[in-house]
Amino acid sequence: MQRFVLLDLDETLVDRQVAVHDSLTALCHVHDFAPATEQWLRAELVNRASPDSFVRLRNTFGLVVPSEHLWQEYVDLMAAAVTCRPEVIEGLARLRVAGWTIGVVTNGAGDIQRAKLAGTGLASLVNGVAASGDLEIRKPDRRLFELAASRCGVNLADGGWMIGDNPTGDIGGGHQAGLHTIWLRGRPWPNGLPAAHHVVDDVTDAITILLSER
Repeated sequence: MQRFVLLDLDETLVDRQVAVHDSLTALCHVHDFAPATEQWLRAELVNRASPDSFVRLRNTFGLVVPSEHLWQEYVDLMAAAVTCRPEVIEGLARLRVAGWTIGVVTNGAGDIQRAKLAGTGLASLVNGVAASGDLEIRKPDRRLFELAASRCGVNLADGGWMIGDNPTGDIGGGHQAGLHTIWLRGRPWPNGLPAAHHVVDDVTDAITILLSER
C-alpha cells in the first residue's frame, strides 16, 4: 500500500466552529447588523457556508452591500481567524519527511477552504486539495476522493488512508474509496456503518499511527 493519506479539514485539522463564531462577530460589528440579522447568519452558517448564503442574507434583510462583497469579507475573516495547532503542523511535516503524500478532501466552497489552508500554513504541507464546491458533490461521494487523489498525483487503486471526524462522510466515504480509515471519535456512529480501522481522540494520534506503518 502506498504512503498516501487524505485528511478532512474542518474539525479534523482545524477548529471551524471557533473561527466561525469569531468571524461572524467581526463581520456583524463592521456592518452594524441588527441582532436578528446576526442570529440568522449564525444559524445559516453553523454547518456550512457558501456564496449563496450571503445572497439569501441580502435578500432576506434587504441589505445594500453586495452579497459577493460580504462573502469575500467572510472568507478573509475566516482565513485570519482559523487556527491549526502547532503539534498538528509538526506531525504533517514529519509525514512529509517520512515520504507520505498528503491530501485534503473537504466539504465546502473551494475558495474558503483553500483560504483556511493558506491562513494556517497547511497549504505548504499538502500535495493536493479537493473541496466539494469544485465538483458540486460532497463526501462520501467517491468522485471527490478520486479528485483529491488525482490532484496529489496518486491513484486510489494503490490504497492509502482517510482520516476524519465525520462517520458517514469521512469513514464511510473512505471505505467506498478503498482506503483504510481512522476516525476521530465524537459524533454519534450510525447504525450499519462498518467500523473504522482505528479510532482515536485526536488527529495527532492518527498521525502517530501512520508514522508507525511499515
